[in-house]
Amino acid sequence: MNFNFAAPQMLWLLLIVIPPLVLFLWWAWRKREQLITQFISARLLGTLKVGVSPSRQKLRLVLLVAAVALLIISLARPQWGFTMEEAKQRGLDIIIAIDTSNSMLAEDFPPNRLTRAKLAAMDLMRRSKTDRLGLIAFAGTAFMQCPLTLDDAAFGQSVDSLDTKTISQGGTALAEAIDTAQTAFKDEGDNHKVLVLFTDGEDHDGGAVKAAENAAKEGMRIFTVGIGNPEGEKLRVQDERGRVDYIRDEAGNPVTSRLNETLLQDIAGAAGGFYLPLRGTKTMDTLYERGLAPLPKSTNSSKLLRRYHERFHWFVGLAIALLLLEMFLPDRKRKRSAASAATPVTTGALTETVALLLLLALPTVALGSTSSALHEYNQGKYEEALKEYNQALERKKDDPRLHFNAGTAAYQSRQLTEATNQLNQALSSQDLQLQQRAYYNLGNALYRLGQQESDPAKKQALWENATNKYDCALKLNQQDADAGFNKEYVHQQLEELKKQQQQQKPDQSKDKSNDKKDQNQQGQSQNDSNKDQNQQPQDQQQQSNQDSSQPKQDSQARNQKQDQKQSDKDKQDQKQDQQSQAQNKKDQAEKQKQDAQNQSGDSKDKDKSQEDAEREAAAMAAGQMTPKQAQQLLDAQKGDDQVLRLASPNQQPSPNHSFKNW
Repeated sequence: MNFNFAAPQMLWLLLIVIPPLVLFLWWAWRKREQLITQFISARLLGTLKVGVSPSRQKLRLVLLVAAVALLIISLARPQWGFTMEEAKQRGLDIIIAIDTSNSMLAEDFPPNRLTRAKLAAMDLMRRSKTDRLGLIAFAGTAFMQCPLTLDDAAFGQSVDSLDTKTISQGGTALAEAIDTAQTAFKDEGDNHKVLVLFTDGEDHDGGAVKAAENAAKEGMRIFTVGIGNPEGEKLRVQDERGRVDYIRDEAGNPVTSRLNETLLQDIAGAAGGFYLPLRGTKTMDTLYERGLAPLPKSTNSSKLLRRYHERFHWFVGLAIALLLLEMFLPDRKRKRSAASAATPVTTGALTETVALLLLLALPTVALGSTSSALHEYNQGKYEEALKEYNQALERKKDDPRLHFNAGTAAYQSRQLTEATNQLNQALSSQDLQLQQRAYYNLGNALYRLGQQESDPAKKQALWENATNKYDCALKLNQQDADAGFNKEYVHQQLEELKKQQQQQKPDQSKDKSNDKKDQNQQGQSQNDSNKDQNQQPQDQQQQSNQDSSQPKQDSQARNQKQDQKQSDKDKQDQKQDQQSQAQNKKDQAEKQKQDAQNQSGDSKDKDKSQEDAEREAAAMAAGQMTPKQAQQLLDAQKGDDQVLRLASPNQQPSPNHSFKNW
């Protein structure tokens, strides 16, 4: 018979609780004996303690310690005996691919895109309880980080270990991530295959849409989740010394990473899925309910599991029996007289019976308290705490303290509307300190509601209401620095919002005035044309008939003129570029000429170097390349070719391919 504990860590309480309890009982015993000798004379003490058994008193203490020890053991959930059960699970095969390139370090989604992608993957894991999950990390190449498994702990550890150093090769290769997922699904039978891509959509290698079409032919569906903003964010990196700098391209300019929603929509559409931007906390719920849950599920696994039998209730029952025995065990042996024998229930027995009833009633009283809700709140389980506070409010609807606690728990769980309702009801309290705290929390909740509001007018109203609540909190407690800081911060946000609205109004009025001006000009031109038509002589009517085709010719002439202007502009821009290049080459030639003069000690060599420099300068001015520059360019191309080959051993890049490490 196998014996084990489901929660063995609880056994440490035996070392934490039992020794202090034994010491406390021993100290209480000694203290009681000292107090007895102080208040009772020695000659009377023997008479009073006639029949008292010290061994029975010690036995009662032992029973109490043993009951506590048994209760601790029951918390460890002892188990022995088991039965074999066949477990079957039906679900999907889902592979999650997470982009680990340097572009995922952009902080437009705080703290950064990669961290938000990892949190979203963990949310999807919690929703996919019966599905098998796999993990692919990809950057310049793709790697199967975790194969398909039902072990949530293994999958979660694989997700936590992801960072930008997981894949050494820089860049972003979406097509290779799709091909790696397709390869992983080949040995998985006829299960429905799903790939979820978490990326910002930057594809440096191309071919992602074609790879998605090929995967769709093999029965795989692809859902894309975009992380980032279309406006883009500059990529920051930190060196070993802690200095922060930007990732730069080949020209030395800071790289700006943007969300490519169009590409992600094309990939999802080609493989029968859809695209979702990562916004808020309900994105994964939407993805699973709309995209994954409707798919047909198949049997993922069927295996025998060893199901252990819980035996903790035996220890709980034994502990209760010991407590009852300790309660009813007297300190002295009773000598019943004839009169006492005729009494059906003695006073001591009645007292013990009442004490037993009170002990049995303790669990009912505990169920009515809010200590469990406070414990859930301190543990960070705000939704559970809110439920328990609401249950308590069903019994005490007019308790401001319960309304305050429920509103605070709702605020922590981001249920802002519920928080404002509960905190408003808490303001009816007569306790000024509770009122002050309710005003402060209500101001925070109103500010958060304003952040979520898209209408500027409603947002302004909510924020102004928030500042009023902070004012009320400061009136009740002028020393509340947090309320003062929050009030100033919300006031600044209001000022910025009002400035934005004022800037939008002049632009709108300016547009309206321009529209009116254009309409007036059009009306004036129409009046002038009508006048010209009225003043036209009748003998020119034939001439007007001949010129009826003139508008078409005029439109063609205008188009030709516009094309000519565009071509002239392009030639002018090209000429300016050539002039700037020639000027740069002249400056470089003068610098080389000056270096040659400084390094040359011989006058003949100096003249020769000057002639060479002048020859190079003339070649640069003519747009040609000197032999020295040509050799340097060839050496640089060779070095670049070697670096590219080492960085991508699986794929030989073309000579014109620009390597991007983000």
